[in-house]
Order: sequence, then structure tokens, then C-alpha cells
Amino acid sequence: MMARCGGPVCIYYFLAFLSFIAVDYTQFIVNHSFGGLIMADRIARLLGLLVGGVLGWMAAFWVPGIPQNWLDPNFLRWGIPLTVVGAIIGYVITPYLVTRPAAAATAWIRNLPLDHLLAGSIGLALGLLIAAILAVPLSRLPSPFGQILPLIGTIIFAYLGIVAFVLRFEDMLDLWQRRGLRREPRAPSLQGMPVLLDTSVIIDGRIADIARTGFLRGPLLVPRFVLNELQYIADSTDPLRRNRGRRGLSILHELQEGDVCELRIIEDDIPKVKQVDEKLVRLAKKLGTPIVTNDYNLNRVATLQGVDVLNINELANAVKTVLLPGESLEIQIIQEGKEPGQGVGYLDDGTMVVVQDGRAFVGRRVQVTVTKVLQTSAGRMIFAVPATHGAHARA
Repeated sequence: MMARCGGPVCIYYFLAFLSFIAVDYTQFIVNHSFGGLIMADRIARLLGLLVGGVLGWMAAFWVPGIPQNWLDPNFLRWGIPLTVVGAIIGYVITPYLVTRPAAAATAWIRNLPLDHLLAGSIGLALGLLIAAILAVPLSRLPSPFGQILPLIGTIIFAYLGIVAFVLRFEDMLDLWQRRGLRREPRAPSLQGMPVLLDTSVIIDGRIADIARTGFLRGPLLVPRFVLNELQYIADSTDPLRRNRGRRGLSILHELQEGDVCELRIIEDDIPKVKQVDEKLVRLAKKLGTPIVTNDYNLNRVATLQGVDVLNINELANAVKTVLLPGESLEIQIIQEGKEPGQGVGYLDDGTMVVVQDGRAFVGRRVQVTVTKVLQTSAGRMIFAVPATHGAHARA
């Protein structure tokens, strides 16, 4: 019988070899587009049609009571229907056995954090190693324990290895780093703590000036999802949003070219979260790094969740010129105020100075005396009066 069915067997093995090649090819197609998934389904169905037909033809050799000669008409009465049924079954179920599981596995692995993937792989390897060591004595037990327990031990230790390393991977890294610090003391360094940059602070642009002064010594981390948001803004049809996005990308290029502070684009992501601000807060908690921002709402949300925030606006307010009531300064009044008789001018840092009875000096420089300093959520505002009501004013 084997001699007579050798031809179909060879055909079957040849088609099986093609199916393995097709799995790799369809996997490549699935990774690229939705249209590729449709093409992969068609290829899989074609191979399933061929392989299923061959398997149906071979099944006819096992039907009792029919000749084993595949040229015999009695054999063909069974062989042809079984071939058709096998081809139909292969055509229908092959995509669900090849392309769909491959696409699902690809999406799952792509969304799996890299640290979890690495930890699971290490844990699986150690679990299988322990199971292999224990399999030798377990296989010497009386039947059926000698055949069953090695398989059960392999499954249990592989599972325990994956779970233990995924759940305690960060603790293991911390322990390893502490041991390394005790053994190899490092010399003092000016390298500071890394900080995460959000979209608003990049578009604002002042982060480049701060980094250039050397106040931020640590690496500036820009997550990939923040960079994607900047690119999305830069591609907007709205001219204002487009200019803001392009300014942000220009600032990143300037930071990358600078030699004071290192800029890193990191691939860490929070797959289950869609909002960029929430992703940033969770990533900051995961990495243990502060967020640099000038977004008031992000500042409040991050603070409520225990994340350190470095607010550029607060820094700008902190380094503004300190003026006390009674001090004098010279200022140019550039416009009228909201109240009758008021004039308004600005310090070099942008602080607004409201001059009582300063309307007459609009467009002129005048010596004023500070009467009150008011701190608001928008910044600092200074109230003053002309020192001698015009004696020191000049064009």
C-alpha cells in the first residue's frame, strides 16, 4: 500500500513544505497593511485548498473494502469525493489556522512592553532549564508517572518562570543596580536626573534656552508618542497649528544639535492609554522621572498623582526682577490703562507695570515709584506712580 500511495505522499510533503514558506510570507504581508491581510488570506486559502485536497485523496486509501490502486474506478468513487471535501475544508479553515493567529500574535507582541517581553523570555528559559534538570529523575519513576510528570513539570516551571520574572523584573533590576553601586563606586558627575518633555513645553521653545544655560544637566527624554503628536500638529491644515508644530520640531532639532544637554527619543509607551497627557503621567511614574511642562492642567493632574513637575512658567516667575514698594525705576509707558488716567509699560522680562496718572506720559520714559506688587496666576503685576509727576519725564 505504501508503494502505491507513495506519489500522493510525496505531493503532500511538497505542499506541506510550501505551506511553511507561505506562513512566513503571509506573516510579512500581515505586518504591513489591511490589504496585505486580505492577500494573505487568499494565499492561505489556495494552499489550504491544495493541502486539503491531497489529504482527502490520501484518506481514501484508509477506507476499508476498496482497492488500493488509485487508478481503479472503485477507488475513484471514494477518492474524488474525499478530495473535494478535503479541498473545501482546507479552503475554509486555513486562514483561521494561519493568517488570523499570525496577525493576532503580531499585534499582541507589538503592543507588549519591551521589558515584559524580555523578562518573560528570561523567565521561560530558566523555567525550561529547571524542568529539564528535574525531568531526568522524574522519568525514572514507575509508569505512568515517569511519562506524565516530566511534561507536567515542564508546563509548571515554564509558567512560574514567566510570571515570576514579569512581576518582579523591576525589583530584580533595582537589586542588581544596588549591588553594582556597592561594588563599583562612581566618581561624582554633573550628569543629572532625566526629565520628560511634554508637547507644550517643546512648542514654547524656552526649554532650549534653559538647556543651553546648563540648569538642566540630565538627559531630556521625548517619548515617541509626543514626537508623533508634534508631527501631527505640524501636518495640520490650520496655519497656526502647523506653525506651532514646526516650531516644536525645530526646537527638538536645536536641542539635538546642542552639546550641553543630551536629547533622547525613547520608545516607551503605555499601549492601553490614548490621551497623550495621561500617557506622559503614567510613563513618568513608571520611569521615576519628573515632567517639564508649562501646561497648567497637566501640572495639576501630575501633581495629584505624585509625579514631580518642573513648570517653565513658575521658573520664569521665580527669576523675574524683584521689586519692593518704595523702589524707583525708569520705564517707558507705551499705552493707556483700563482705568482713567492709567498708563501701562513693561519691564524687560515682560512684567506689566501699571502707572497711576501715567496717561500723560504715553510714548515717553518716566521715573516711577513702586507702590504695590501683585502676584497672580498669570504672572506678576506692578503698580507705580510717577516719581515727581513729570519732573523726570523725558521724550
